[in-house]
Amino acid sequence: MISTSKNRVDPILPGTTIRGKWHHCRYRIVRLLGRGANGDVYLAESASGRVALKIGRESLSMTSEVNVLKAFSKVQGNVLGPSLIDVDDWVTGGMTRPFYVMEYLHGQPLLSFIRARGEEWIGILMVQLLADLDRLHRAGWVFGDLKPDNLLVVGPPPRIRWLDVGGTTLIGRSVKEYTEFFDRGYWGLGSRKAEPSYDLFATAMIMMNAAYPKRFDRKKEGARQLREALNASPFLERYRGVIAAALEGRYADAPSMRKDMVKVMSLPPGKKTATRSVRQKQKKKASGWLETLLFAALLFTVYFIYLFGVR
Repeated sequence: MISTSKNRVDPILPGTTIRGKWHHCRYRIVRLLGRGANGDVYLAESASGRVALKIGRESLSMTSEVNVLKAFSKVQGNVLGPSLIDVDDWVTGGMTRPFYVMEYLHGQPLLSFIRARGEEWIGILMVQLLADLDRLHRAGWVFGDLKPDNLLVVGPPPRIRWLDVGGTTLIGRSVKEYTEFFDRGYWGLGSRKAEPSYDLFATAMIMMNAAYPKRFDRKKEGARQLREALNASPFLERYRGVIAAALEGRYADAPSMRKDMVKVMSLPPGKKTATRSVRQKQKKKASGWLETLLFAALLFTVYFIYLFGVR
């Protein structure tokens, strides 16, 4: 397992031309788009227009990512990841570096989109994301390294799309790539087993990141620190119940979390709704009060009969 916060190499300079060893296609690097544990993604110019090019450091992980992109193309519903265009090797400085080329998605980074358009968009985009995650999970995968850096808003109409699939892992295995802030293992709130709840924790942390753009490190007991940060944010007040449930692993699947998100968003400003687990606790608490009142009434009746009953 690899933390994507580390394991960096020097980026390729803009203007560099990458020529494929096997297909001989040329790509001129424009700028860096994003960094991952297995490689970096660049905007590049090709004979057919702008593309996104990911160059890695070893072939095995890159082959795995290419297979994921191919699998994504078979998932029913909206397109999940970018379309695959080319797979090749680049020989440079006596080294052979694998790369693949994808459709370039022109859009705006998730967090900057929300800052520009308003906080109400966090709910709309997370509902979209949860629908896509449901399709991915039903196909047998988890995203793994789910974070704002790997999400882009395209459109109009605004639509969330995924950029880097390097952390995508088959359900049941160990998540192979992660970023600490979005990793439940880092916060001591679960394992790194690839299962839907792992992605749902990361979804909740994406919402936390929208409220805390600079992020923060773990300083104390993870659950307590996240709860304090959640309660301190007016931006997240509307979604506190949903976020808390996802952080605590109370959602088994994406549709359950999505249903609660939609319910919260349907309420007028200032109104809040409880998640299913919270409602169950409230119902149990109310039931407990009723049992206490009935027991007190019974004791009073017995005491009354004892004092004034027929002897």
